[in-house]
Amino acid sequence: MGRSKTETASQPRIIRPQAGKQELFLRSPADICIYGGAAGGGKTYALLLECLRHINNPRFEAVIFRQSRPQIMNAGGLYATSQEIYPNLGATSVLTPSIQWRFPSGAKVTFAYMFYEKEKYNYQGAQIPLLMFDELVHFTESQFFYMFSRNRSTCGVTPYIRATCNPDGESWVAKFIDWWIDPETGYADESKCGKLRYFVRKNNVTHWADTREELWETFDLRTFEERNEVKSVTFISAKVTDNKVLMKHDPGYIGSLKAMSEFDQEQLLNGNWKIRRSAGHYFKRSKVNPLSAVPTDIVKWVRAWDLAATAPGELEDMEGPARRGSARGDDSAYTAGVLMGKRRNGRIFVADVINVRENGADVRKLIKTTAASDNALYGNVTVRLPQDPGQAGKDQAQSFVRMLGGYTVSVALESGDKVTRAEPFSSQWLAGNVDVKVAEWNDDYFRQLENFPIGKLKDMVDASANAYLELEVEKPEFSFSFG
Repeated sequence: MGRSKTETASQPRIIRPQAGKQELFLRSPADICIYGGAAGGGKTYALLLECLRHINNPRFEAVIFRQSRPQIMNAGGLYATSQEIYPNLGATSVLTPSIQWRFPSGAKVTFAYMFYEKEKYNYQGAQIPLLMFDELVHFTESQFFYMFSRNRSTCGVTPYIRATCNPDGESWVAKFIDWWIDPETGYADESKCGKLRYFVRKNNVTHWADTREELWETFDLRTFEERNEVKSVTFISAKVTDNKVLMKHDPGYIGSLKAMSEFDQEQLLNGNWKIRRSAGHYFKRSKVNPLSAVPTDIVKWVRAWDLAATAPGELEDMEGPARRGSARGDDSAYTAGVLMGKRRNGRIFVADVINVRENGADVRKLIKTTAASDNALYGNVTVRLPQDPGQAGKDQAQSFVRMLGGYTVSVALESGDKVTRAEPFSSQWLAGNVDVKVAEWNDDYFRQLENFPIGKLKDMVDASANAYLELEVEKPEFSFSFG
């Protein structure tokens, strides 16, 4: 992954980028440079090298974001890779309260995570001279542009942003870098690799041009501050074949990529930004392991619910805004509850699925009686509920939490689209890491998951995705207490 070159014991350790795309990335003058493409291109290593140009500045700080702390600490991940580089320059690391490298000058590089949308507000008032995202497609557009406003500097380093990513045609990043992608093939246009374009954001709309001056004129930007609103961007593509060091040390890695599905090969081996998943690409019943009994090694349980906006018959009784606000209508008025456990060996177990069409009062009774039944059978089972945006969603969530007094309850804001939320669980499913209890609900469950995302009904998918997310997070996003 762009490993540094080690000489003999009597010679110094040489840390340098590989010739080609890594060097192009590190030489870019762009305010925002996105280094993306296939897996194994040495992208994370390049991010870590970028910080080194400022480590003699005692006031310099860089923050590198990943979506979750486990992604930072995984074997071969961000922290492990940084250990190959930073100690050679005298840096020491701390792991609490945040993961941070501190250099002899006083310069700092922090590894942070931002899973939930609201976590962006943890950085209100922050000044981050070098803002970095490892796997930018894992973050929402609003997270990125909020943090963009934190990209400020008083340390003498002109603020700038660097990011890496693998292709994801469903993401906002695909639209942001579309100019650098061949519209016919979906692959990066190598003739545009590293070329600068310019943008300005007005009312959450991104306006592009080939020069700064064009945007100055279009938006009548005259003062120094106004003209500095225009930022330069570039995109640099990468493939595993660009990483000569990885190819030398792990020549079988390409074979591993070729063993994936056709869709995953197009994304992670060939760097295709236009390919889209279709039905069956996210969940295949052939990938799960059926079990006739509940495993005895479950270490954490959760029952996640996806609540129908309305139940059959209720829509006809509504008028005006209330009816328009229940646009899901009878065709998708299902409430789904998925009971999921995490096994000691890390595997995921789907133990039970409820999928019903009931009115609001009956749904509340169902959730409470199911919580009692789950706890009686399996011990402490967390009840995870979604919270819609706005005060009405908050009020509903608080009402459920009051009703479920005595049970462990997690309430999470729904952020991002359904596909994005389903992807972490889909990855485990397709990797063969999911066990499912043999039961009469299996066929309906598998059918809906296999039809995702083009199928009309997604209630069981949403509940499953949220259950998996709850199993993986360290703590609930919200907890409520009432006097």
